Amino acid sequence: MKQFKSIIFCLILAFLFHSGNAQILNEQVYKFSKTLNSISSFYVDSVDQEQLVEKAIVEMLKDLDPHSVYINKDEVKAMNEPLQGNFEGIGVQFNLLNDTIFIISPISGGPSEEVGIQAGDRIVRIDSENVAGVGITNTQVREKLMGEKGTKVTVTIKRRNEPDLMDFTITRDEIPLYSLDAAYMVDDKTGYIRLNRFSFTTVDEFEEALEKLKKEHKMENLILDLRDNGGGYLQESIDLSDHFLDQDKMIVYTEGLNISKRDYISSRAGEFTEGQLVVMLNEGSASASEIVAGAVQDWDRGLIVGRRSFGKGLVQRPINLPDGSMIRLTVARYYTPSGRLIQKPYDDGIAEYSLDALRRYVNGEFFSIDSISMPDSLKFHTKVNNRPVYGGGGIMPDVFVPLDTVSVTSYYRDLVRRGVFSRFVLSYVDRNRDEIISQYPDFENYKNNFEVDDLMIDQLVEYGIDDGVDLKEEELKRSSELIANQVKALIARDVWSLSEYYEIMNLRDNAFLKARELINDHRLYQALITDN
Repeated sequence: MKQFKSIIFCLILAFLFHSGNAQILNEQVYKFSKTLNSISSFYVDSVDQEQLVEKAIVEMLKDLDPHSVYINKDEVKAMNEPLQGNFEGIGVQFNLLNDTIFIISPISGGPSEEVGIQAGDRIVRIDSENVAGVGITNTQVREKLMGEKGTKVTVTIKRRNEPDLMDFTITRDEIPLYSLDAAYMVDDKTGYIRLNRFSFTTVDEFEEALEKLKKEHKMENLILDLRDNGGGYLQESIDLSDHFLDQDKMIVYTEGLNISKRDYISSRAGEFTEGQLVVMLNEGSASASEIVAGAVQDWDRGLIVGRRSFGKGLVQRPINLPDGSMIRLTVARYYTPSGRLIQKPYDDGIAEYSLDALRRYVNGEFFSIDSISMPDSLKFHTKVNNRPVYGGGGIMPDVFVPLDTVSVTSYYRDLVRRGVFSRFVLSYVDRNRDEIISQYPDFENYKNNFEVDDLMIDQLVEYGIDDGVDLKEEELKRSSELIANQVKALIARDVWSLSEYYEIMNLRDNAFLKARELINDHRLYQALITDN
């Protein structure tokens, strides 16, 4: 009966949005209820009514648009954790190597760090249950270590250079999930901030990083990296955009058949309204990322560098159902200040829509801007300098940077896909952590002096062969600098943090290098932003 009420509730909501005719609504609700009751009363075999109702909801929403979806109660919890900015557990980053749980690092301020868990520790037992050498999976590890705040779990640790096993009883707590991957100074004037999502804590994290870069390092210019940032909360994208715009500027507006047009306006003078700004995008940047980039571009506040963004401009309203599940129903569309619709077309159906990234790749859009054809009907103009910008789905960059096809070989991709880099670096750092820290007492010293030598590359190749990645000599040669840089970056991540990882990786990132070039060339930057 609970599930029956759930589907009726869903039907009512759907028809309220799409039909004002009460008679039609009543007829359709009665039609469905009679069908469900008939199946329950007369069908020849037993039926899982919960599954039947869920399938009906899924099929109904599937025909509306790509982003109206049903989410069961377990998925709701998993979905909310990264957006709410925390989960409950012991607070460690871990990896599996040779069927052993390795601690990459305890999360700063978390319960594991408080009791003395260290990077490089191996978890061999959880609550007296052996977890080493038994084929445990990442999912099973998370299930054992996560739990309600206040509950306790005992982990047995094998620590290098310690003869005996060590037991730690950890009280689970709320563990922060950070939106900010990296924040550092590129040079004396330019800062870099990378965001991976738009959660409840995103703007707070950004503000803290921005203030530090400005006060401690006198930052004047900023590179904001939103590549592969799939979005999140609308309000966070509004508040982030607010930092770049003067007061009373439109950031985005929404409009739908049953939803009145709503303008979102910058409410105060932001913390970074002056100074040169570059926003980096790619095909993985969506939704909230596109709102920020669209506002920056339309107000000629900064330059967009990279490749065309994903093109998700549909507004979903979450509607909770009685059993803890929900539907996310599209109720409006996003438009940039110049009037561009962010959402890419989906007229050919969801199957075709899901293949859009592959189609872009095959058509050459990732490699050449000439492969992108934009008709004049999709041309708009920026609000200040009247520069031409284009709609049609996603945000088109001001400066296009193609995908790297020279150093990114199939051999390199196979090493990444098979997890060879992670396993090799985890093992290397486990053996050499003390030596690395002793020889390179700070990250700057490491960045400038550490080199990945031929012996390390040979060892990585052997790890690959053991994992079924056959050596391709010519491709190894083409990818050698990229491979060495990635190994160096992963070591930095495991010894320091994710921010240092990106600081190393960016040294060979063509889009980042272009962003740095533009922001350091004031004349070129101004010429592009004024279209002169």
